[in-house]
Amino acid sequence: MHAPPKPSPSLPRSPSRTPSARRTVTRTGLALAVVFVVLLALVAGAWEPLVSLDRQVAEGLHPVAVEHRGWTRCVRVLSDWLWDPWTMRAALAVAALWLVRRRDWLLCAWIAGTSALGTALQQGLKAAVGRARPSWPDPVATAHYAAFPSGHALTATVTCGLLVWLLWRHGVRAAGLVAALVAGAVSVLGVGFTRLYLGVHWLSDVVGGWLLGGALVAVSAGVFGTLTDRRADGAGTGGSVRP
Repeated sequence: MHAPPKPSPSLPRSPSRTPSARRTVTRTGLALAVVFVVLLALVAGAWEPLVSLDRQVAEGLHPVAVEHRGWTRCVRVLSDWLWDPWTMRAALAVAALWLVRRRDWLLCAWIAGTSALGTALQQGLKAAVGRARPSWPDPVATAHYAAFPSGHALTATVTCGLLVWLLWRHGVRAAGLVAALVAGAVSVLGVGFTRLYLGVHWLSDVVGGWLLGGALVAVSAGVFGTLTDRRADGAGTGGSVRP
């Protein structure tokens, strides 16, 4: 007669789901938000050292864009098509559809809501600050609405951050995750450079978009991890889901 099999021990909680890890993610987002608020105050108050730095960067890049028209056309394609906010949102929509197919309704709604909140914050701040864009007698590109924060930089940061987080949550292997991180970093940094090179944003506009986008993704991921952990603990599902 065989002895009944022993129950397998429950899997240990993943370190990424520990309260300390969640707090770290959320605190990182809050820290980025604080830095953004400081930058916002400096921009709104037209702090002279910041204004001077913005002007130096813009005046250094614009002559290069005017002189090298072929390269400038390539940069415009990157900025207006590949890294355009609507292209970024389309990529996120594809991810949302994939989540719908998996019936992961909560996560689908969460990333859609985070993206929508980023757009709302961006437009609201642009209207509230009302910062003028760089003005040139010989512009190589044009843009609408106010300057701060950069919508291209913010949308790319939110989209790439959410996509990398989504891949990580679903257990993509290290090589794939590294590739996604590299592609995301190139996109976020690249779109910032294109907006400066084309003379449609100041440096602080781009940095503001990066900071606000990063803060939004980090806080969103931290809060979502807390919510799903509570649901999992309440249902007794163990620690198999990443926040």
